Amino acid sequence: MTWIDNPLIGFSEEDAQCLHHPHDNALVVTIQAGNYNMHRVLVNNGSSADIPDYPAFQQMGIGRERLAPSNAPLVGFGGTKITKNITFLVVDCSSAYNAIIGRPTLNSWKAITLTYHLMIKFLTEYGVGELRGDQVAVRECYVVMMEMDDHLQAMSIEEHRSAMEPVERLEDVNLDDS
Repeated sequence: MTWIDNPLIGFSEEDAQCLHHPHDNALVVTIQAGNYNMHRVLVNNGSSADIPDYPAFQQMGIGRERLAPSNAPLVGFGGTKITKNITFLVVDCSSAYNAIIGRPTLNSWKAITLTYHLMIKFLTEYGVGELRGDQVAVRECYVVMMEMDDHLQAMSIEEHRSAMEPVERLEDVNLDDS
């Protein structure tokens, strides 16, 4: 593969113009996996694996015989078509996202993500490729997550505080007579 003059990857305010600001949205994209356009893919720099859920894997049209068991622990693209290979760790659990793209793929792409811009940029043999996030898809994922029967509810720490009773009687000591 021949790289064009080692182009620099940068972001500008122009890259963020089409977004609704302010936002704290996750970076959610659409990718082509096999012959399947996979929507609601979370880009997560903190994930140590690339993970599609099992229903999304089935829709990719890849035979189940290609799955191999793994004991590895889990730690927790509208745009131009760029061909990149991803090795997925398939998980059979419910999720608001069809897949997670983690550090293995981001590092192999030499990708730079910027959540303010909801964008991934990476080098290709033709220059800098980019993949934009989808704010509508992020909100759809949030709604799906809130409607899931088995989702965990966040609770305030204040609700779980309990006062500890002293184990012995405390003695008052005056430090100053005034």
